[in-house]
Amino acid sequence: MANDWNQKIIEEFRANGGRVGGNFEGRPLLLLHTTGVKSGKERVNPMMYLEEDGRTYVFASKAGADSNPDWYHNLVANPEVSVEIGEKTHTATAVPITGAERDRVYAKQSGLYTQFADYQSKTSRVIPVVELRPHD
Repeated sequence: MANDWNQKIIEEFRANGGRVGGNFEGRPLLLLHTTGVKSGKERVNPMMYLEEDGRTYVFASKAGADSNPDWYHNLVANPEVSVEIGEKTHTATAVPITGAERDRVYAKQSGLYTQFADYQSKTSRVIPVVELRPHD
């Protein structure tokens, strides 16, 4: 079950200052807190991210599925999120980016981690890229 898998990663992340093993070992991982559209409850999802020029991006890949992940629907409805990176947590506004900027950022992530190119090739949807803009 995905929730059990996510929960194990979340626990390992928090126990090891943001570092985990397995598929994510040595890769940039954060925990994204969103608010459920229907439930109003906090949801936490581990995911890879790209840090570039002080900006942080996440990718709604869902491993190349034909639908966006639930966390993406949640942040579109309520873009105020919380982000855990390493041992630090901050609030942010989630802003989907589009067009040439989206394409550039996704291409960079795909160049660093080829599974992102594989994910895009599996689906006809354009995988959303979201910038997490920290609050001051």
